[in-house]
Amino acid sequence: MKKKIFFSLISLILLLSLAACGNKESSDSGKDDGGDKKPSGSLVVYTARDQTVVDKVVSMFNEKYPDIQVNVLTMGAQEILERVRSEKANPGADFWWGGTQSAFVQATKEGLLEPYKPSFDSAIKPEHKDPDGHWYAEMLLPEVIMINSDVLTPETAPQDWDDLLDPKWKDKIIIRGVLPSGTMRTIYSAMIYRQDPNNPEKGYEWLRKLDANTKEYAQDPTNLYLKLARQEGTVSLWNLQDILIQKYANNQPFDFVYPKSGAPILVDAVGLIKGAKNLENAKLFYEFLFDPDTIVKLSEELYQIPSRTDIDPAKMPEWYKKLELKELKLDWNLLAEKEMEWMQYWDENIKGKN
Repeated sequence: MKKKIFFSLISLILLLSLAACGNKESSDSGKDDGGDKKPSGSLVVYTARDQTVVDKVVSMFNEKYPDIQVNVLTMGAQEILERVRSEKANPGADFWWGGTQSAFVQATKEGLLEPYKPSFDSAIKPEHKDPDGHWYAEMLLPEVIMINSDVLTPETAPQDWDDLLDPKWKDKIIIRGVLPSGTMRTIYSAMIYRQDPNNPEKGYEWLRKLDANTKEYAQDPTNLYLKLARQEGTVSLWNLQDILIQKYANNQPFDFVYPKSGAPILVDAVGLIKGAKNLENAKLFYEFLFDPDTIVKLSEELYQIPSRTDIDPAKMPEWYKKLELKELKLDWNLLAEKEMEWMQYWDENIKGKN
């Protein structure tokens, strides 16, 4: 009898042990390599990035995090700022991906962004991030002269900013609509600053001459690309990355001239939206964008110039190794402060009046 009880107890212990192992295995099946539960749920992103970039990055992110549903709404950087501002009481997005330093500085002042210190903080230069972690530059964007390469070569095109004012370029220039575009607002503000930051009238006069040579203001980047490809205009101003994407990935007849006096080098920044409903997933996206493997891949395929200073140059593509960046020195804090005033004046007093 005692032997029966003893063996029954042994059997019960074995059964309980096996059940415990089974439960652990079942529990572990819902974990990733780090032992945490696999991330799931939603992520809402507002972005000013080119659709080619968006499609590529979201696909890469979902390869790593297949259970996170990413919803992306694309618009201009200034439009994102205005939307996030209007949604402050009830945020509609979790992550702001892509915008100018001026836009992010303004958003920080208005309390629209959540502070966050990511794992790569020490690899970003102080001038390329907010000191309290409200935003970080994902990449650097030189603003250059864009041309139709079926008509012009880098040698026959305007070589510097002031060359754009030459009467021979009248009705040859097409500009992306300025006010909705963070890129164009920054370029135009930089041109005012370049003349005399203490006297915007000199910059306004420069923009009047540019307006006189401008044939049309395209409503969005797609419209700009179409008009330039059709030779409705042969010259524009745009960021280097998008020009290279259109040239190599989309086989558009585009090329660029890097201005001899230097180019405004924008930071294309990212940040967490204050009150984000999917904050943890937004942080995962944040870290993913700055992962060295992601950076190298996006530099190879999408011509990104990373802000991280610790990427091994040997791993970067040849086009990046050959690039010489000459920066037009600007006071970005002053530009953030004056941009709205300067652009409003341009819109009301200069645009289409010359």
